[in-house]
Order: sequence, then structure tokens, then C-alpha cells
Amino acid sequence: MIGRIGSWCHDRRRLVVVLWLLVLVLGNGVAGGIGDAYRQDFSLDGFESTDGFEIVQSSFEDGGGSPLSGQIVFKAEQTIFDPAVRTAMEKLFAEVAELDHVVSVQSPYAPSGGFQVAGQGDARGKIAYATVNLPEGIDFTTSAAVGQEIRDRMPKIDGLRIELGGLMFAAFVPPSAELFGLAFAVVILIVAFGSVLAMGVPVGVALFGIGVGGALVILASHLLEVPDFAPFVGLMIGLGVGIDYALLIVTRHREQLHAGHDVRESIGIAMQTAGRSVVFAGATVVISLLGMLLMGVGFVGGLGITASLTVAATVAASVTLLPALLGFAGLNIERTKWRGLLAAGFVAVALIGAGLQLPLLIGAGLVLALITVVLGFFLAPLKREVAHRPPKPRRETAAYRWSRVIQHRPWTSAIAAAALLIVLAVPVLGLRLGFSDESNFADDTTTKRAYNLIVEGFGKGSTGPIYLVAKVDGPEQVSGLGAVKERVTADPQVASVLGPQTNRADDPTAMRWLVTPRSGPQEEATTALVNRLRDDVLPPVEQSSGADVLVSGLVAGNVDMSQYMAARLPIFFGAVLALSFFLLMLVFRSLLVPLKAVIMNLLSIGAAYGVVVALFQWGWLSDLTGVSPGPIEAWVPMMLFAVVFGLSMDYEVFLLSRVREEWRRTGDSRTSVADGLAATAKVITAAAAIMVVVFGSFMLEFERTMKMMGTGLAVAILFDATIVRMLLVPATMELLGDRNWWLPGWLDRLLPNVDVEGDL
Repeated sequence: MIGRIGSWCHDRRRLVVVLWLLVLVLGNGVAGGIGDAYRQDFSLDGFESTDGFEIVQSSFEDGGGSPLSGQIVFKAEQTIFDPAVRTAMEKLFAEVAELDHVVSVQSPYAPSGGFQVAGQGDARGKIAYATVNLPEGIDFTTSAAVGQEIRDRMPKIDGLRIELGGLMFAAFVPPSAELFGLAFAVVILIVAFGSVLAMGVPVGVALFGIGVGGALVILASHLLEVPDFAPFVGLMIGLGVGIDYALLIVTRHREQLHAGHDVRESIGIAMQTAGRSVVFAGATVVISLLGMLLMGVGFVGGLGITASLTVAATVAASVTLLPALLGFAGLNIERTKWRGLLAAGFVAVALIGAGLQLPLLIGAGLVLALITVVLGFFLAPLKREVAHRPPKPRRETAAYRWSRVIQHRPWTSAIAAAALLIVLAVPVLGLRLGFSDESNFADDTTTKRAYNLIVEGFGKGSTGPIYLVAKVDGPEQVSGLGAVKERVTADPQVASVLGPQTNRADDPTAMRWLVTPRSGPQEEATTALVNRLRDDVLPPVEQSSGADVLVSGLVAGNVDMSQYMAARLPIFFGAVLALSFFLLMLVFRSLLVPLKAVIMNLLSIGAAYGVVVALFQWGWLSDLTGVSPGPIEAWVPMMLFAVVFGLSMDYEVFLLSRVREEWRRTGDSRTSVADGLAATAKVITAAAAIMVVVFGSFMLEFERTMKMMGTGLAVAILFDATIVRMLLVPATMELLGDRNWWLPGWLDRLLPNVDVEGDL
């Protein structure tokens, strides 16, 4: 079926390319016309923090503000009550209150705003903040635009410093690291295959897939709860898998050309074999990502669906657009002239400049590329074809010799590789899920400067206060809750307690307190305080008064979300592992091969988790990474797990299918492993190198979660393509021998036949 699709697309290549261009242009035109509707709700129905906020919204006239807010933080040399400072700031607050998307502004100059003025140490009366409340459901792109409007209106007065704080107002920095990764992908492909067309076709297919996938993400945001960072996650994954999948097919196509087939025949064979592997691997990634729906969180499910749409678009481009482009390339995919090779190198330099945001490097690269192309029509040396060395016989390659070395010492190799991965995974034992705060922003951002002012004036805990809320029924319960402040203040982790405040003086129905911890929102001590208030501090008061005191606010909501997702992770992991085992069992008709694959993938992803914890939670090498210590974002581990498991299945199928093909042909389990590894080593190494560079380039991004995702994916792919594929796979297959392919007869008869590699 896939082979026939490939031949059809080759024969009608002009139509296929035109259709893809129409889909790309029209899809993005429609998406751009209607705009996006990104949103994420970090609250969970039925949880204490959500119930508490609902009480405040329904009972207090100010509605408790919004869970989505930012701060205008300011510091005066003398005092914020200086007439010139006060006049300017009150004018600013009034203007901000009139902006679109602003619900209200809580001024420190208001009668109830005294707690928003610093009252400690040298900062007393010099630092204050106004809270800007935004509507629920607003996305970060819109709120960042509101922040820019506020910055444009800030008064400039000598001795007055104004900063804009809060995650909602953080300046939006579009990612550019993908250009850096793309540049190195160009270099790796040229080095590996020595052909500009063999490089350009996979890159072009990946870009088409990402372009269509990006439009689908925007359209899906109107139907699902899609977070605003979903396009960047899709871009990261789509760029990696798009080049990877196209590379596998192009490699098989070139092999068939070398074997003497014409272009049409080799495309059909490549699609029937490698193309089927790509469809299978892509389907596995899609299913793994859709497993995120098991988490039961709206924005997490939306993230999984939209990422799977991008992967599906890249798979569709690989099996339809790619054969058409290969048809246009013809036999020229084997030929490269020096002018094209040098021009491609200079374009890579321009892409690196774009990724690093260096205009001079961009211009130099593009100018040199243009000069090379022009001179290439006149200078004989640039017209010449690049000479390629004939490929070595399979059994003379380094990969074959390496496999034989490992097979001679299988126990040593297996134990050493497993021990290394286990040691790297040790930090996972200290994994702490959560949500990072503004302390992780770069020092030169207004967000971090505002955070530092708040800490200076009010302490770290003031950047993430905890709210206590209670429904009351009559004055007796109000009186009975009088002990709340005393008990909470006695906790050593509490800096101060404001309140209680009732919703009305006569016949109150609700009360609230504002608790300021001594630690910041993302710190483990704050999470422990939230749990301690719920489990130990408040229950005696609740029992004596008959009223429930709910621990609420954004910090408590983040704790609830993190604990909920941590509890659901085993379900998600179990579903993905079971799916991977079953699919590999179908493909390879074996029990031990899928069991080994699952265990080895767990080792590699566990090691990747360990590296992420060491770098981002413990802060190792922070001078190099620019990352401050903080919790691991609650959604990152499951996204890493879904993507890496799907991608590792790709390499697993590609390698083991060749090993099994050799075993069925020769019956020799030892040589089949070495031959299979030698046949696939080059393409797996190139594909993995591209993935590592593309994902690793996101370490250059401004946003912490993008750094975290890119690092985790790059490290996992690196471990999978080196330690697992080069050490564990040949060693364990040598130890098991023919038992690798054992499957009980009764089970073999029950399972449907799935032929991923197809028939030549």
C-alpha cells in the first residue's frame, strides 16, 4: 500500500507538490485570519485550591482579584508618598485600569492597600506594588502585549524606578534556536551523505510538515484547551522527527539506486520498506502523545493532541511529498557540484547567525552563498562534481568491527552500560514536580528586577502568598475561627498573616486570611507549608468551629496540580510501556525483544531524567546553562516520556528489523546482529546526531521550560543512539542468541501479522 502511494506520488509529482503548497498556504492563511485561542487552566475541579477561589469570587465584592495577575513594582529614593511620585503613579494606575484585557488595578495608595507598601528595614515606605488583575483564560501572548502597553506609559521621574513583575507580563521572546539546530542539521546531512539534494529534501519535507502542523495547532486551539507554548513544543518535535523520517526513506532510496534500480523502482521499494517503518514509528509517537489524555488535565491533553497533529503532518509529508521531490531530483540526488556544496555551507552559516541573532553573520553567509552560486556558472573548479569514495563492504566498516568487539565481551558490555545509565538516573530519586517562579528569569529582564524589588521590600514569600478561605454560618463560627491566625502564625515557616477579613460586617458568610511564607513560591518549604496547613495546623480549628478552612491561591493551586499529575504519571507510563511492548511483539514475533526494548528505553529515559534533575532542579553547571535551580515543570516528564519512547521505537524497528532479516536469511544469530548494526549504523548515527543538535539547540532559548524540554530530549536521544544501540543491544542479543526470537506457538497464532519492513 505505502509502496503504491510512493509510486503514485512520483508519477504525479507536480500535482502532489502543488497540493501541498495549497494546503500550506491556505491552511496558514485561514489560521492567520482567525487567529489563535490559546489558553490553559491550571486549576482542577474538586480540589481545595479551586473550591477556595470559587468561594472568594462568589462572596467578596472584589472577587478576590484574578488568579492571573501581574504587578507594577516601584521604588522611590525618598518615599513613594512624595507628591510627584504619588501623582505620577496614580495617573499610571488609572490609565492601566482602562486598558483592554485589564479587569482591575489594586493600588497601594487605596485605603486597603497598606499591605502593598514595604514596611520593613531600609525599604520601609520606599517600595510598593500595584496588582493588575487580568481575565481568566487570557493567554501569555496577550498578557505580554498588555505588559508592553504598560511599559510604554511608565512615567520617567528622577529617583523613581518602575519594573513590571509576574509571569503574565514577562516579555514574549519568540524561539530562534530551531534555526541554529537546522543549520547543524544541514552540516550533518552534507557530511554524512555528501549530497546537497540528499540534504535538502529531508529538510524541505520537515519544514512543510511543520508549516502544516503549525496551522493545525492554531485551528485546534479553537476546539480544545491548548496552551500557548504548544506551537513551540510542536516545532521542536516536528523538526526533529520530520528530518529523521525523511532521512530514513532517502537513505533506503539511495541504497536501491546503488543496487541498480531506476528512480521510480527505488522510490517504490524505499516506500514499501523504510516508508512503512516511518508510518509505524510515526503512529507510535502519535499514540504515545495521545496517551497524555490519560492525565485528565485539559491543557495537558490539548498539548498531546496538538503535538500529535504536527507529527502526523510530518509523516504525511514523508510518504507523499517526499516521493514527489525525489522524483524531481532523479539521479541528481547522487551528484553534487562544488558550487552547491559551498553555497549550502554558507547558508548554514547564515542560519547559525539567525539562531544566535547576529545580523552580520546572517548577511555574510547569504552574500557568500549568492557569490558562490554566481561564480559557479563561470569558474571550472566550482562546476566540478564532488568525488565520492565508494562505500566500504559491510563487514569492513567500523560498526561491524565494533559489534564483534561487544559480542566477544557481552557480559562486561551489558553490565557496564546498564551501570552507567543507572548512575546517571540516580538524581531521579529526588525529582520534585512543580512550577517555577520569576526567580528563574534572566537578571537583565524587568521580570527578575521586579522580583528582586519585591523580595527586598516584602520578603520572598510575598511573591507567592497563600490564601485561607472559609464559609461561615453566623457569628459563632466567625468567633470559632478566631484561632486560625494564632495557629498559622505559630508555624515557623510563616512570616505574617493578614486578616481575618469578612465579606460583610453584618451577617458575614465568608472569611479570608492572607498568609505570607518565609520561602518563595517554587521552594520545597512552601509546598511543605501548604501540606502542613491542610494536614496539621487547620484541622483542630475546623473541628472545634465546624467550618472548613480551605488553603487556596495560585501557590496552593500549583501544589494541587503537581501532586495530581505526579499521582497520574504511573498510569500514563504504564499505558505507554504496555503499548510499546505489544507493538514490538507484533512486529518482531518475540517476547524477549520487546521486553528488552522496554527495559533499555526505561534506562535511557531514566538517565535523561537524571540529567534534567541535576541541571534544572539542583542547578549543576548553572554558570553554563544560565538556569537557576527550581522544580521540574509538572508536564515535562510525561511529554519527554511520550516523545522519547516513540522516537526510540523508530530506531528499534529500523535496527532490529534489519537484524531479524539477516537472521531469517542466515540462521546465524551472531553475524546477523553485526550485519544489522553495520547496515543501519550510518543512518541511525546521522539521524540521532540531527535530533541531538536540533533538540539541544533549544538550550539557547530564553524560556526555562523550552531549555528543559530540549535538554531532556537531546540527552535521551544521545543515550539511546549510543549506549543503548551501540552497547546494550548487541550485548544482550549475543547473550540470548536464538532465544531473541522466541514466541509461544499459541500466542503466535493469536497475534495478527504486522510486516513493518515490507517485501522487496
